[in-house]
Amino acid sequence: MTLDGSAASASYRRSLTRAPILVPAFLLMLAGAWTVFAQTAGKVPRIGLLVSGPPPDEHICVKAFRAGLAELGWVEGGTIVLDVRWADKETAEVAFPRFAAEFVKLRTDVIVSVTAQGLSEAKRASATLPIVMAASSYPVERGLISSLNRPGGNITGLATYTSDLHTKRLQLLTEALPRLSRVTVLRVTGDQSDFIVRDLRQTAGLLGLKLQVIDVKRVEDFPAAFQAAARERAQAIMTTQSPFFYQNMRLIAELALKHRLPSVSGEPMAAEAGMLMTHGSNRVHDSCHRAASFADRILKGAKPGDLPVEQPTKYELVVNLKTARSLGLTLPSTILVRADRVIE
Repeated sequence: MTLDGSAASASYRRSLTRAPILVPAFLLMLAGAWTVFAQTAGKVPRIGLLVSGPPPDEHICVKAFRAGLAELGWVEGGTIVLDVRWADKETAEVAFPRFAAEFVKLRTDVIVSVTAQGLSEAKRASATLPIVMAASSYPVERGLISSLNRPGGNITGLATYTSDLHTKRLQLLTEALPRLSRVTVLRVTGDQSDFIVRDLRQTAGLLGLKLQVIDVKRVEDFPAAFQAAARERAQAIMTTQSPFFYQNMRLIAELALKHRLPSVSGEPMAAEAGMLMTHGSNRVHDSCHRAASFADRILKGAKPGDLPVEQPTKYELVVNLKTARSLGLTLPSTILVRADRVIE
């Protein structure tokens, strides 16, 4: 049986319709790769982290934040990009405005700051880019948020240092040193320190203490500050809150011991460094670790202004008995009983 030309043509067309179209394997691979690229290009969230104090590789908050992200399933360099920007005390004033502007230019999804200055500069750089406070003091008074329960705007996170916390340290000093009448406070100038000193002055007045406030800006300022405290016949010394003090707590402890001054701080591990007492939130590590959960929720669609600001639920008192003995002090049992840890 033979087909005429038109029938043969129709049969050929039907065979093409039924026959599978064979595509080279390498073309299929290229198509798949392009699909994956198209889905992920520009989609990896970016977090900008602002820190000062110890270098990033040694910074307790950087380590804790990274651990928090990992526990939440984020893979650095894979599902998340983490840009860490660090500055020491000497360069922070110039560096942080530049870092904040860079994050805005990079279209960073969330900025996380461990420093007061970093928060201020991030807020100044953008009123819409989400910002997480990994550690902060007086965020309402400083105009960063409207309230702890309803922060509003583009900032949320953790308020780790509060009015009650700072004044409690002064009260602990008076309990440890019943004859205390003169206290020197070291501070780094700035809006955060202004609020701390305000509250300390109020508490000092209630406790009948004379308060001397000395500003320090550089490491070289510490010896002169302690000499000034000695001239004023200070009986104890304390610091406000700052990464600068955290970075130099060992030097502060050495100078305090040299000048025979009992010392108290809220900086983590200050007692381990040789200061008489540390009193503060259970661990700064915890707040930085917790900050990762705020970033996680924001990246998944939550609005910063709707996330209540959290505060520490536990505070830790650490006493260094070795330092007390070096100063010839016998601490009251009420202090030792309440201490969470005692360094022998």
